[in-house]
Amino acid sequence: MKITILSIPVLDQEKALQFYTTKLGFLKKLDKALDGGHRWITLVSPEVQDGIELLLEPAPLHFEPSKVYQDALFAAGIPWTQFDVDDVQAEYDRLVALGVEFSMEPKEMGTVKATVLNDTVGNYIQLVEYL
Repeated sequence: MKITILSIPVLDQEKALQFYTTKLGFLKKLDKALDGGHRWITLVSPEVQDGIELLLEPAPLHFEPSKVYQDALFAAGIPWTQFDVDDVQAEYDRLVALGVEFSMEPKEMGTVKATVLNDTVGNYIQLVEYL
């Protein structure tokens, strides 16, 4: 058994696709039309293009428990997931220059340095650098 796809709930698939590709730098792997106007959109890391795919899941739009959970995490300031980076400060500076909003500036916490960004589609995402 292996992990091949992880999903993240998004309020707007097209907005999410633009943010995750143009700002965060992920690459679009699949984009297939589904019933109801939804799409099967997966992204991959440019460094590991044959690795785990990130599914931009429109769950909050058609499954209320997903929306409740997503809204509760966001209201509490808790990141939905974490992406690892080589240099948190450099990534923070690059993304701030692109207009990305952060809820936390880079901060050392034990063996990691972390920051938290707003993905504009209902989630906080934590960026982590292992020290």
